[in-house]
Amino acid sequence: MGLPWLIAAAALMVVLWRVPYGGYILYPFSALATWFHEMGHGLTAMLLGGRFETLRLYSNLSGLAYHTGSVFGGPFGRAMVSAGGPLGAPVAGFLLILSSRRISTARAGLALLGFLLILSAVLWVRTLFGICFTVLMGAAIFGALRWLPADLQGFLVQFFGVQACLSTYRQLDYLFTKDITIAGTPMLSDSARIGEILLGPYWFWGGTLAVAAFALLAAGLRLAYRPSPRPQ
Repeated sequence: MGLPWLIAAAALMVVLWRVPYGGYILYPFSALATWFHEMGHGLTAMLLGGRFETLRLYSNLSGLAYHTGSVFGGPFGRAMVSAGGPLGAPVAGFLLILSSRRISTARAGLALLGFLLILSAVLWVRTLFGICFTVLMGAAIFGALRWLPADLQGFLVQFFGVQACLSTYRQLDYLFTKDITIAGTPMLSDSARIGEILLGPYWFWGGTLAVAAFALLAAGLRLAYRPSPRPQ
């Protein structure tokens, strides 16, 4: 299952996003993209010295990540935490696509994804929908590792990776929105928050994040399909 099949799967996802009821078919993958987004916020805060407190996933595909404590870098660090959400899915997608280069690393990538889903349900997720989703998705991934043939496991990890990168463009309007409401609470979007911290209009930072997401997808595909060096 090479690059043409992967491109066809990506094209099918884009079409399903735009046709009636297509979103229902892709609902689990869209929820996974939200999980990537919120985990991106929380894990970035952790890496910069903060504390990842809770993650809330909702059935309408929105989510919130809460963290406490100061982060390394001051204002720049806070901007990085805000950017960690929109870049969470593309970074995860890049790593998943890269892991598909070999069957052994593809299996390891799937296993790590399944493990992190279940671990997040224990440590951070605090909504009933979120707990059910992360546990069931993690279990489904481990089931795929147990019963799917090796080549389909490689294709599956690529599918997850491309979907994660493309999820940025499914919600492209979010990157170019200033104010949003999640769970009844009005707040600034991630791009607007970055603009508030680092200065500059929210649409500039939204465009920067969109370009970064595409660059990660392109880099992942290029590295995954780069010919292996031949022995001399």
